[in-house]
Amino acid sequence: MPKIVDHAVRRQELAAAVGRVIARDGVAEVSIRSVAAESGWSSGSMRHYFATRGELLAFACEQVIDQVTERITAMSPRGDVREAAFLILLETMPVDPPRRAEAEIAFSFLALGLGDPALAAVQKRHFAQMYDLCRQLATQVWPDRDGESAGRRLHAVVDGLTVHVLAGHLTVDEMMRQLEDYLKA
Repeated sequence: MPKIVDHAVRRQELAAAVGRVIARDGVAEVSIRSVAAESGWSSGSMRHYFATRGELLAFACEQVIDQVTERITAMSPRGDVREAAFLILLETMPVDPPRRAEAEIAFSFLALGLGDPALAAVQKRHFAQMYDLCRQLATQVWPDRDGESAGRRLHAVVDGLTVHVLAGHLTVDEMMRQLEDYLKA
């Protein structure tokens, strides 16, 4: 009897392998070959799922978006609105190795999306969802301000702090203090 393959499970395994490669070696080292080696698959088997590195990275980014969304949805933060917003936003920021790998995947699309419309679409989804989250939080934190403008500023602060941590210009603790200070303003 032929083996029944659950393709959704296999794609999840590949997404996890991409995350491990990025956490260990960085986004630049993600390739069909490196992910195949990490997952224990052959490169030929990988090509049944992803024809190009771009498709593989797009899938990984989609998985990151879904994982972060699930984590935030499952949260029930306690405390005042600012504390809750702080905890929710930390789910999107590089505060530990898994979330750092997620941020590296997401931000790799800034450059990759410039030359590939399929990757640009994933980048647009990521930015739209992040802006929407920031807008929702901003209207709660600063109810007397214009929600769109406050949301755009909060999104810029979160992205800027994230980039600074990824680039090594801020430590995680410094990033967290800056975010906390911004939310208090």
